[in-house]
Amino acid sequence: MKKPNDNPADPFKKALAEATKVMANDPELNVTYTVDPSGVSGEQVRLPQVSRRMTRDEVLLARGTADALALNIKYHNGETHAKYAPPQGIARDLYESMETARCEAMGARDMPGTAGNIDAKIEHEARGRGYDQITDAANAPLPVAAGYLIRHLATGRDMPPAAANVMELWRGYIEQNAGDTLSDVNDMLSDQQSFAKFARQVIDDLGYGDQLGDDPDSEDEDQDDSDQAQEEDDPDSAGQDDSQDDESEANPEQSQEEQQDMSEAQVSMDEMAEDEMGEDTEMPDGEAPLDPPPPQPISDADPSYVVFKTEFDEEIAAEDLAEPVELERLRAYLDQQLEPLKGAVSRLANKLQRRLQAQQNRSWEFDLEEGILDAGRLARVVANPTTPLSFKVEKDTEFRDTVVTLLLDNSGSMRGRPISIAAICADVLARTLERCNVKVEILGFTTRAWKGGQSREQWLNEGRPQQPGRLNDLRHIIYKSADAPWRRARPNLGLMMKEGLLKENIDGEALEWAHRRMMGRPEVRKILMVISDGAPVDDSTLSVNPANYLEKHLRDVIAMVEKRKQVELLAIGIGHDVTRYYERAVTITDVEQLAGAMTEQLAGLFDSDPRKRARVLGMKRFS
Repeated sequence: MKKPNDNPADPFKKALAEATKVMANDPELNVTYTVDPSGVSGEQVRLPQVSRRMTRDEVLLARGTADALALNIKYHNGETHAKYAPPQGIARDLYESMETARCEAMGARDMPGTAGNIDAKIEHEARGRGYDQITDAANAPLPVAAGYLIRHLATGRDMPPAAANVMELWRGYIEQNAGDTLSDVNDMLSDQQSFAKFARQVIDDLGYGDQLGDDPDSEDEDQDDSDQAQEEDDPDSAGQDDSQDDESEANPEQSQEEQQDMSEAQVSMDEMAEDEMGEDTEMPDGEAPLDPPPPQPISDADPSYVVFKTEFDEEIAAEDLAEPVELERLRAYLDQQLEPLKGAVSRLANKLQRRLQAQQNRSWEFDLEEGILDAGRLARVVANPTTPLSFKVEKDTEFRDTVVTLLLDNSGSMRGRPISIAAICADVLARTLERCNVKVEILGFTTRAWKGGQSREQWLNEGRPQQPGRLNDLRHIIYKSADAPWRRARPNLGLMMKEGLLKENIDGEALEWAHRRMMGRPEVRKILMVISDGAPVDDSTLSVNPANYLEKHLRDVIAMVEKRKQVELLAIGIGHDVTRYYERAVTITDVEQLAGAMTEQLAGLFDSDPRKRARVLGMKRFS
């Protein structure tokens, strides 16, 4: 007889756990159900919690997750995967996503019943991340879309609606660049090594070949060639040793004499070799040491971009450029500058916060076995004490894991009112976005010296070589990292008031630096806002290179960022038209307008209506 306190979901959980072990072909697996993220840790498999109600969505999600994890255990080899995996960046995300799609496609081919379950899991995750609401490819993660497309092509199944939306946004771009490679996907599925090579080729076709790292197969070939060369250098050694062993067994006395003769001969040869080593001899052709590998290019956007010296560049935290007492003093001075603008800036910040929070959809999950006690259902317990307690958990759909980077021009032309306004706006925006659970990073860029610094001195000492490239020492400043709370970074923004900090500006390398930092972040959506008052200017560099040297590099970096579409790039020009550089940009004529421009641009980016977004931003949409 069933006891009143028995959980009706227990038989289902037990059956699903046994099925997972069988599918993974691993009877030692320990399957648990938890509210923690699903996954595999050693022999432990974590599946989504299933409540007493056993709703259809809960059951499908648990089945789909169990099938996906079991297929990964069955078809995935960690050593092969690690051998061909790119080190980091978008290339690594693409590689991981395609391998997951391979395992799921193998399951759909060998065990068709898994396909529908995994479809339900994919749809649940895609809707939870807001993929069904995306209308612009710039807002959709390319690695996720590539994984969906691989699974679609390998199985022939239509993707669930939310996932299909993301896939179709990127499909044209992926097929245009990697269509020939993708035609072989079905031939690669069953061989993980072949598929890994296939995935690396797709990554290269999509323009991320620079992130692949060294070719692991070429390293194996070099090792094989080395081993073969050693054997060819002494081809008769094995046979000679065997024959000597045979002869030794037949005639022990002769063997002892021969061994003594060979020892004396070896000593003589060693002495001759030591004598020859002391003389200056020329190595024969083909035996010269290998040339060192060519250096890595300075810029991913333009491999021909040259920097004379990088050893004098610095990436430094703001707190390392001034003593704490000085930072507090500078912050107090900044607060004085903020006082006349306090009311207007606060109103804009509140307006931004209201617009952002209005888009956060909050809801509750009920009838859970743990969480917050559901007081609204206590009456059932009072009426029937055998009824188990019911718990609930609040769901908070944020902005699909968003990080915002503010990249501030710290050049000398920003001195005075412009830099004060920029610092104040960055401060207020960081505080406002943090309240809305959006992480913010604040970066600044300038140079360490006027007119070249140590790089130029070394260039002069080396006889002024032609076309030296960038000829100044960079200073990239981290005022606030994305993971640091605003209260801890608050004094750092006062550093912008420090006399002598603001010098020259090399925008292209600063933008590439900020973009590289963002690509290392785990958030799904990345927004980079540049605030500048002019084109890149460095007198030392421009005096010995073409006049458009720095400007061309800036354009190349912007083109790279906008082509990859992993970071949403926008710019605000203070008294300078930056629309000739950036696709999404506005120009303000008065620094007092900066706070409003920043607020409106960010609010526009988070607006769910794409037409309203385009109208607010005053920019054309990406197709």
